[in-house]
Amino acid sequence: MDNIQAAVWAVVVSFNPRQDKLQALLDLLSPQVTGIVVVDNGSSNRGLDWIPSRPAIRPLHLIRFAENRGIAAAQNAGISYARGHGAEFVILFDHDSAPASNMVARLVDVAKEKISSGVELAAVGPRYLDERQDNPPPFIAIEGCRIRRMTCKGPDSVVEVSYLIASGCLIPMRALEIVGDMREPLFIDYVDIEWGLRAREMGFRSFGVCAAKMSHDLGDEPIRFMRRSIPLHSPLRHYYHFRNAIWLYRQDWLSWQWKLADGWRLLMKYGFYTLFAPPRYKHLQMMTKGIWHGLTGRLGQYR
Repeated sequence: MDNIQAAVWAVVVSFNPRQDKLQALLDLLSPQVTGIVVVDNGSSNRGLDWIPSRPAIRPLHLIRFAENRGIAAAQNAGISYARGHGAEFVILFDHDSAPASNMVARLVDVAKEKISSGVELAAVGPRYLDERQDNPPPFIAIEGCRIRRMTCKGPDSVVEVSYLIASGCLIPMRALEIVGDMREPLFIDYVDIEWGLRAREMGFRSFGVCAAKMSHDLGDEPIRFMRRSIPLHSPLRHYYHFRNAIWLYRQDWLSWQWKLADGWRLLMKYGFYTLFAPPRYKHLQMMTKGIWHGLTGRLGQYR
């Protein structure tokens, strides 16, 4: 790490990655961090066999799961490895993200500034761009009973948010020690939201850093609707999304303002994906099943 005076370990979670995308991510990260741990979630392809022979990438460790144990379990395994190697911060990544060459430095600068000013810091994250979308997705904050989309007022703005997406999220190890690990039974979806809101309830704060940039694909190919690009996931991902949202609404510690605001948004998604996301019946079926499993507390991997 050439220009950052902090021990930052990157945790990259992969699942059947394209070698060119993963290799590009590792090459971009290598000069920015102290070390990298790749946690593979039971990929069926052989696209990771080249990793141990990459001497150009500074400390690089590969953890391979025999099966898909979910993003939370993979993140926790990587965080545990980083903790054992003296990390002061961890920064999480999906295998298809691409950080700018100065992204980590920008995040660390803001993190250190917040910590030195007495802020109990949960995380800082970059402004990410999905090139298939019309505009960079906004940061999210809850104000009263509504979700406010927080945009960058200037190139160096720092925006307080309710939570951050996992990929590109820089977390102080202190916050992880106090708030706890990612919640593994959620498997995928709402893992980052649940951790961010849990940290917020405990007095920790999260910030979006507008000067830190990253490319990131959000979901599958988006749907064009009324001149907007709406992110689309598979029916299985919608199962996890709805199940974990409903489970989260049932938690006593979560504010009722968040439950109302996010619940309204979830209802809108249920109607939209039922009407406009092919195959419509499959999306309806899996979203409905997710709601039922969320109400009955059935978590873990869908089988």
